[in-house]
Amino acid sequence: PGPDPGGGAPATAGAARVPRAARGGWERGEWSRRRGKGGGEARGGRGPEEGRTRLLRPPARAELRGAERPGLGASPARAAQKAGGAWAMRRLARAGARAIVDMSYARHFLDFQGSAIPRAMQKLVVTRLSPNFREAVTLLRDCPVPLPGDGDLLVRNRFVGVNASDINYSAGRYDPSVKTPFDVGFEGLGEVVALGLSASSRYTVGQAVAYMTPGAFAEYSVVPAAAATPVPSVKPEFLTLLVSGATAYISLHELAALSEGKKVLVTAAAGGTGQFAVQLAKRAKCHVIGTCSSEEKAAFLQSLGCDRPINYNAEPVGAVLKQEYPRGVDVVYESVGGPMFDVAVDALATHGRLIVIGFISGYQTPTGLAPVKAGALPAKLLRKSAGVQGFFLNHYLSKYQPAMEHLLQMCERGELACQVDLGHACDQGGFLGLESVFRAVDYMYMGKNTGKVVVELPHAVNSKL
Repeated sequence: PGPDPGGGAPATAGAARVPRAARGGWERGEWSRRRGKGGGEARGGRGPEEGRTRLLRPPARAELRGAERPGLGASPARAAQKAGGAWAMRRLARAGARAIVDMSYARHFLDFQGSAIPRAMQKLVVTRLSPNFREAVTLLRDCPVPLPGDGDLLVRNRFVGVNASDINYSAGRYDPSVKTPFDVGFEGLGEVVALGLSASSRYTVGQAVAYMTPGAFAEYSVVPAAAATPVPSVKPEFLTLLVSGATAYISLHELAALSEGKKVLVTAAAGGTGQFAVQLAKRAKCHVIGTCSSEEKAAFLQSLGCDRPINYNAEPVGAVLKQEYPRGVDVVYESVGGPMFDVAVDALATHGRLIVIGFISGYQTPTGLAPVKAGALPAKLLRKSAGVQGFFLNHYLSKYQPAMEHLLQMCERGELACQVDLGHACDQGGFLGLESVFRAVDYMYMGKNTGKVVVELPHAVNSKL
């Protein structure tokens, strides 16, 4: 087996970067291209010749510790190279053999084709618990780039997703015992630039991946290989599936009992997850009603196949439902909370099901809740033999990978619209860079987005993908 990914540099000519596990980052410099097949270079000659040739691995980190240390101003990489060369030559002298240093494993660990893993990166960190994202979160500009463990990927993030629950996370609501500082952001999309040996059995450097793991609001993220999803390319549309698409797919499949002809109400239907609930209900041959806040969003919903968009700023949702759907609706996909929740409960048909996937109208309050008419809820449900059930994606992770595979297939076949909102309609321009995450959160809470809010993270180095 090759050395641990935090070990010393391979002992070959041209290696110009040494990971420093003690600092959790990378030395400055750029990876050089490998020479020849397998990345090896013949020592003692221009190539392998007839006779006894032995294939060797470079020394492990422990062996390098006792080797010659770099002098003042010397390159650590060159010192590692010299130490490795001395080690190899001592072995050769004892064996009386010519050797080729095996560098074939190197492609599994490092982005060696010239796209420079830096020493430092930027990331967002929660430094104070608060539902006010701007007060809670700080942009740190000089953080060490983390090293992947044996089963991990180091992903250079190209796009990150913004979710309504980001402010629940920054307020510490998911884990009241959490202590600051901690990383924030749920989902990212990018390319693998380094990985551990075990992870290399499934992934390679340069591969496009998406993931749902805390700490995504960073230029680089360490992601367990088991939590990553291979994607065809680094397109932001694939990012929309990780939380928003999977929430709609799994909750409707597990809890809604959709069938042809059923009436389905989707609140915040033009948002990140609402867009998928509309389309998946239509694929089940249901009649779909969707609430939204503008005529532009109503037109978007119609383009998705929504049968009855309701712009609640132009017509009252409760009155429309009573007049046009006097027998009620069979399923509600509810993410708004507060008065909209009350309207949805009143609109339930006999045996109706209301699925609570969120209550965004209350997230910015100190309690995280918007008041509802809970006192009459038991009686209302009893009279209709109806039910209300919550859905939290983390409780359905056993269903996650199959759902993602199906959603990706639908997206690639053009059967699923994945609307991305990169903020290009904003007066200040699109969401570009981690500093724009703050604007993106504000934008979403002002109800301006159509589809999934996504932030692009530019890189000076051109991607190979």
